[in-house]
Amino acid sequence: MKDICPGLDILATAVLIIDERRIVRHINPAAENLFSISAYHSRGRPLSAIMKERTDLVRALDSALREGVSFTEHQIPIEIGDETLILNLAITPIEDADGAVVLEFHAGSSVRIARDEQAMAQAQTAQMLLKQLAHEIRNPLGGIRGAAQLLEAELNGADLSEYTQVIIQETNRLQGLLDRWLTPAKRPEIRAVNLHEVLERVRNLVLAEFPDLTIERDYDISLPEIQGDQEQLIQAILNVARNAAQANDGKGRIRFSTRISRQVTLVMKRWKLAARIDIVDYGPGIPSDMQDKIFFPLVSGRENGTGVGLTLAQSLIQRHEGVIHVVSEPGLTCFSIYLPVQGTACPSSESQP
Repeated sequence: MKDICPGLDILATAVLIIDERRIVRHINPAAENLFSISAYHSRGRPLSAIMKERTDLVRALDSALREGVSFTEHQIPIEIGDETLILNLAITPIEDADGAVVLEFHAGSSVRIARDEQAMAQAQTAQMLLKQLAHEIRNPLGGIRGAAQLLEAELNGADLSEYTQVIIQETNRLQGLLDRWLTPAKRPEIRAVNLHEVLERVRNLVLAEFPDLTIERDYDISLPEIQGDQEQLIQAILNVARNAAQANDGKGRIRFSTRISRQVTLVMKRWKLAARIDIVDYGPGIPSDMQDKIFFPLVSGRENGTGVGLTLAQSLIQRHEGVIHVVSEPGLTCFSIYLPVQGTACPSSESQP
């Protein structure tokens, strides 16, 4: 096995060698990078310390060890901590080392990539429809508001003025809604942004609106700055955080955390580094039949929701070449916002995810 290892270390493919007890005997630099773990902390430890051993992975390993033949598995979800990678896996027994096998991991054409592409196309279509709808509504809405103001002046303090006030207030509310629909049209003003400063601004705004809420923080202080529009990022993250707060009825707790993700594909572009922001709430969760629709405009799980906040958040994050993923079950919902660290794009990443 020692003779094999030096050759493995120069490969760009992530490679692990494990023995019959599934103990890691060697991990090459590419695998250290992919799984975000050092050789020092992985050698001599069980494979389960690096990744969750799924049933299909265990079955393939058992077959390779028992039958002594190679296996190839495609599109396997590999869970590493709280992140899931979709990888192709080749398992090859080592002839001169009884019970040892080589695991080769290759980035697959991820289902997540396809989902991100679909989400971007849907967001672009939704924004186009919203803009057209907003422009169609604005003119008659202005006419209704103007007529209500004239009518109020004619009534000159009569009891019916309370009804004109309702008309004026509701048209103002709808006008504000239209303005929020059109907000993403503003081009980002790109500069260096500290995401922890952004999160602290969001935290203060959310706590001012929901004083009975507790917001826990779990920040990775090594998180690098990114290039972006600070105000747009604040608005996007605020929309997600406010959604989490509302899911808890403005009480209980939510959690902000930041981490570095390595070797991330964001909408068909590969990045060596990306910043990940997790916004976690412990409310009832998103109904399963709504989880694929929550970023659609006018779709809301709340009785008084407008269905605009998450749509705008997604659009603003996509303008920064990022994506938003969501995982939800009763008692736990996590929105993960991925933003690339500029200058870490992998060569030819647009054509080779």
